[in-house]
Amino acid sequence: MTFPRLLYVEDDAEIAAMTLEVLRETYEVVHETDGTTGRDQALRGRFDVILLDRRLPGRDGAEIVRDLRAAHMTTPVLMLTALGAVSDRVEGLDAGANDYLLKPFDFDELLARLRALLRGFRAEGRRRAVADWTYLPDTGVVYGPGGARVALTATENAVLDLLSRSPDHVFSREEIAGAVFSSPEAVTTVDTYVHYVRRKTATDVIETVRSRGYRAGAEQ
Repeated sequence: MTFPRLLYVEDDAEIAAMTLEVLRETYEVVHETDGTTGRDQALRGRFDVILLDRRLPGRDGAEIVRDLRAAHMTTPVLMLTALGAVSDRVEGLDAGANDYLLKPFDFDELLARLRALLRGFRAEGRRRAVADWTYLPDTGVVYGPGGARVALTATENAVLDLLSRSPDHVFSREEIAGAVFSSPEAVTTVDTYVHYVRRKTATDVIETVRSRGYRAGAEQ
């Protein structure tokens, strides 16, 4: 049986020992004790979920989340804190954390929150890098460089899905019209929907190749 991979960043040895014992029953856990090493591990490794303390030596938990979102990583993050102030929770969530849990916490609640984050993350399915954005074609969602979530309409998603499946191919307007709208004559409609996608995301998500057509923006 393959367990989900979890990165746990916690510098309190006593809390970490108890938590690791519980986590390792259902997760493959990598444990780090300082923020800088934890961030580097998160950027290098492939994790299904991240469990992150708010106050860490080397790099603050909120700073780590900002770094991950700036690197286009959408891995769900559950942040732990002994700080009960609303402003601290808001700062962590605004930085890009998906959920918050106050210390001391109940292990059953911790595991339930992790399961919920994993369900949501897996439900979003496949991921493709398009320019500086992370695109989830199964759900028509695009995540921006800072972690902002943009939802595409069904037709916008069909256009971006077609282009991003073959990122090295330049699609003519006729090809796109035939594939998405079942009508090679609908070239002006193609231009309209390319404009819609760009307006919601960025101009380089769909590149114009002069006299030839469109292609997905190159991964940065």
